[in-house]
Amino acid sequence: MSLFAVGEPVKTLQKRCGWLVPITLAAALSAGCTANHYRKSADKEAYRTLAEKAAAVPNMDPAFTIEQTNVLNLESLPVVTNAVEFLGADAEKEIGARVLSLEEALKIAVRHNRVFQSRKEQLYLSALSLTLARHQFTPIFSGRGSARVAGQTEQALSVVIDPDTGEPTVELSDNLVEQRRVSANGSLDVSWLMRDVGRITASFTTDFLRFITGDPRTVTSSQVAATFTRPLLRNAGFKQQIENLTQAERNLLYDIRDFVRFRKDFSVQVATAYYGVLGRRDAARNSYLNLQSSRRNAERTRALAQEGRVTIADLGRLEQQELSAEGAWVNAVRAYQESLDEFKLSQLGVPVTLNLILDDSELEKLTIRHPEIDIEDSINIALAARMDFMNAKDRLEDARRAVALARDALRPQLDLAANVGFNSPEQRNGQFAVPDPERYRWNAGLDVNLPFDRKAERNAYRSALIAELRAQRELEQQEDQIRLQVRESWRTLDQAKRNYEISEVGVQIAERRVEEQELLSEVGRARAQDQVDAQNALIDSRNQRTQALVTHTIARLQFWNNMGILYIKDNGQWQEVSDAATQ
Repeated sequence: MSLFAVGEPVKTLQKRCGWLVPITLAAALSAGCTANHYRKSADKEAYRTLAEKAAAVPNMDPAFTIEQTNVLNLESLPVVTNAVEFLGADAEKEIGARVLSLEEALKIAVRHNRVFQSRKEQLYLSALSLTLARHQFTPIFSGRGSARVAGQTEQALSVVIDPDTGEPTVELSDNLVEQRRVSANGSLDVSWLMRDVGRITASFTTDFLRFITGDPRTVTSSQVAATFTRPLLRNAGFKQQIENLTQAERNLLYDIRDFVRFRKDFSVQVATAYYGVLGRRDAARNSYLNLQSSRRNAERTRALAQEGRVTIADLGRLEQQELSAEGAWVNAVRAYQESLDEFKLSQLGVPVTLNLILDDSELEKLTIRHPEIDIEDSINIALAARMDFMNAKDRLEDARRAVALARDALRPQLDLAANVGFNSPEQRNGQFAVPDPERYRWNAGLDVNLPFDRKAERNAYRSALIAELRAQRELEQQEDQIRLQVRESWRTLDQAKRNYEISEVGVQIAERRVEEQELLSEVGRARAQDQVDAQNALIDSRNQRTQALVTHTIARLQFWNNMGILYIKDNGQWQEVSDAATQ
């Protein structure tokens, strides 16, 4: 049905509906202006909730935020001014590059790494979910309203005088007239779920009706109503709703613990990749030194061959070694460049075109810092400090609460329900109708739902019992897994120490062999095979020493991490553990 009569002038419509325009504009402007307000409100509440929970989790980032900027300022970093010879034709590309220390790399990674940002956002969303769960236990207000303009045609009434009696009578005429009216209604509602008390809901409603044509009546009415509900047996105290809040609180705590452990894993991964790139760079350097040495040996042998002091076979062996060394050097340079690009993309989260290199001096800073602690003490510390183990224990408690809740659902449902309301007298003079306390209504009673059909609840209870057993097994599995991780990392660390000691001796032996072969070569007494073997052994031993030093450093960090005592600073840098027993 059309709200207005067909053919009604446009100006009349504008006059009658003119009030809709400013209201519509105000609503649109209000929605646009408050979007930013809602965003800030969500951030404020979520960050406050995170700060409350983070107080119970050691090593949580105190300045946690999901705000991210794409601005990357490298102006404070050193600049490469000299090209290194061992990179060959690609060395000139490093001129002007920024030198990135491990500390700076970690700082950039925690700010720009995409996976790290996603984990922060995941934690933020968990906090946001908790704010909604808490909101369910606060008074929740809502309001609504509607207004309508309507019209319809009706047969006109005419008053006719009876010629016999002279009395007026009302008769229907053949003419149609349009009857128009304006109606509006609105309500304000509030619902409050109180712990261990019940749910209270209240509402205030009002209605308005005015006839524009015909009968000039204006009718208004309003009422107030309130309802109280409290379960007495099943779900007494709204246990299910309270459990939802409890679980949301605990889930945020679990997520914070997981995030703290992720920060530790992340720093170890970045450090591992950082040292891996430096290791490949060092391998490229060693390969180039090997190539130079091979060329010198080949050149010296060519001179001796012209004098007839060495055989053509020995010369060919050294020339073949020269070609092999050159191929190994080319491959090593490519492997280094690929690892650097991969580090930029996967670890730092920056474009691969960004001109930067890693700081060679970081390898020189590495030393063997071997912890003096036995396996059993390490395991005991890990079981007390590992946050994932804390989560496993707490999840077993969650499963036990779920069993109790499922058991409660098997009980009969008995609810106390009461409501009261006040109505206003109908006003026909256009005045606002106020609810009259004397015009009240109320009722109270009990609602019963007998447990004749509890198959769904039965199945849920049995499932909860199974979930409890699974949680118990997962806790046991987690404990065994931690024991295994600590034992393996302890052995790996001890093995890395021994490998470094062996590689250090190996380098010394290889250097003496090369020196000996060079002296013999100068007098023409060196054998080509011995020269090749000595040079290869030196390169291999140097690479092994660098790798052993890096392996021990990473193994030490992973050992502290598996024990749960690796402390990560705000910039992603770790703090060395001096005494594990005091952590």
